[in-house]
Amino acid sequence: MIKNPLRWIWPIAAAATLVVAPAGCSTLSPAPPAEVPSGDPGRGAQLINQYGCGSCHSVPGVKGADGLVGPPLTKFGSRSYIAGELVNSGPNLQRWIEHPQEIEPGNAMPDLSVSPEDARDIAAYLFTLD
Repeated sequence: MIKNPLRWIWPIAAAATLVVAPAGCSTLSPAPPAEVPSGDPGRGAQLINQYGCGSCHSVPGVKGADGLVGPPLTKFGSRSYIAGELVNSGPNLQRWIEHPQEIEPGNAMPDLSVSPEDARDIAAYLFTLD
């Protein structure tokens, strides 16, 4: 019986592909989350710092964002609701970030006059937190 002398090459080739492919992908920028397709998560993280969100919330990946007033925003992308009021979606989160007092008057989150563009990017960052 003649055995295929090349049969051992396929597992090695497959393993090499797994090793090479991620290295090649590391130079690509991550795509925005599906919930906020035009958002810029990197800019969103900077804006979370700029608007001072970390003085009330702990936000993974944002230096100094370790506040204890509002809820921690860990795993935000996996949550079902925003503030117990809105279904967690890109448009709803952007609306909440822009006008929290309009949505739930008297809640602890102040209206910080966040622009629609900034709210989009902040939402994009929060949806990366799975």
